Amino acid sequence: MTIKPLADRVLVLPAPAEEKTIGGIIIPDSAKEKPLKGKVIAIGNGTKDEEMVVKPGDTVLYGKYAGTEIELDGEKYLIMRQSDILAIL
Repeated sequence: MTIKPLADRVLVLPAPAEEKTIGGIIIPDSAKEKPLKGKVIAIGNGTKDEEMVVKPGDTVLYGKYAGTEIELDGEKYLIMRQSDILAIL
């Protein structure tokens, strides 16, 4: 991995969107719900006010509009603040 999040940032690999069919109709990618869980890939060092609770390998739930989408090596990731994470599964 060539990216290291700074401060309280977390790099998350979103879970793949679930395939849904309605009566034989396949829903296109653009209409699929964004996944709200993913796997933590890398974390920053935290700040003096906030220590890092999540660790690489954790599966987490995050808000619908959390993070910024980035692409590395053809894979889409989200980078977000630790406070955007709602829960660790």
